[in-house]
Amino acid sequence: MLLSKTSEYGIRAMLHLAGIGGNEYVSVKKISDTLDISFHFLTKIFQQLARAGLISSYRGPNGGVRLEQNAQNITVRDVVVALDGPDLFTKCVLGLPGCTEDRPCPLHNQWITSRAEIEIMLGKKSLEEVGQDLRSGGYRLRPGAQWSDS
Repeated sequence: MLLSKTSEYGIRAMLHLAGIGGNEYVSVKKISDTLDISFHFLTKIFQQLARAGLISSYRGPNGGVRLEQNAQNITVRDVVVALDGPDLFTKCVLGLPGCTEDRPCPLHNQWITSRAEIEIMLGKKSLEEVGQDLRSGGYRLRPGAQWSDS
């Protein structure tokens, strides 16, 4: 897969928050259990998302995380960049330094087109839009589950 596990899990967690409204604090443990993601890994992901200003967290007995912004204003691309940086949209698919038009890798021309399409696709989809798709289309956020199971 092109996305790292960090981005995959981060997108799933952010979509979960958007799907349940995103306004109230939800325990990280509850999200971890619901999405079948390691609690400790998810905690680290949420720390990065908080540093990027996409979520806020609150400690204490009623603490948890929530979206910092309206789900309409956060794109899937925003989540990927917050967690993994912009490399997916700027670097060589084979990881070769200095891959350019002058010194291309064997996949350079195809990758330039593909990565631009991926960036546009992820940049056009807000968490709100994808959350609506989840609620209405029977999609899932964890293995073997439907949206209503999450």
